[in-house]
Amino acid sequence: MTDDLITQLCLQPHPEGGFYREYYRADVMVSTARGMRPASTAIYFLLGPTDISRLHRIQSDELWCWHSGGLITLTVIAADGTLTQHVLGPPSQGGSYTIVVRAGQWFGATTNNQGVLVSAVVAPGFDFADFELGSRHELEAAYPHLVDHIRRLT
Repeated sequence: MTDDLITQLCLQPHPEGGFYREYYRADVMVSTARGMRPASTAIYFLLGPTDISRLHRIQSDELWCWHSGGLITLTVIAADGTLTQHVLGPPSQGGSYTIVVRAGQWFGATTNNQGVLVSAVVAPGFDFADFELGSRHELEAAYPHLVDHIRRLT
C-alpha cells in the first residue's frame, strides 16, 4: 500500500516523518501574528507500517481526517503537560474519522503496523515558518513525566 500511494499521489518525504503532498491552498489570505497566511491548506499524509510522525507543533489548528489503511494514534501534549491519545481509523475498529489538534500543542503519531493515509487540514493555512520539530532534550526537561512517550516520538 505505502509504495503504491507514494507513487499514485506524488508524495514526498516530510521532515516529521512519513510522506506528504499539499493538494489545497486557499486563495483567500488572512492576517495572523506571524504574517499573512492562506485561510486554509490541506495535505495528504502517509505513514508506512513502521514510520512515525515525530513530535512537532504548528501555530494553527489542524484537523486530521482518516482515509484508508490501519489505525493511527495521535499523541498530543498540551502546554500544561496533559497527554491525550486519539485513535483515527474506522469506528468499527475503535477509531474516529477525524480529530482536531489545537494550535501550539505538541503532537506525533504512530500506526498499528499498517500503512495509513490521512488528510491534514490546517487553518489558518500551513507555512513551514510556523512548524517546530520537537527536541527530545527540551521536551523531556519540560515534561519529565512523559519521557517514555517523548522518546518513542522523537
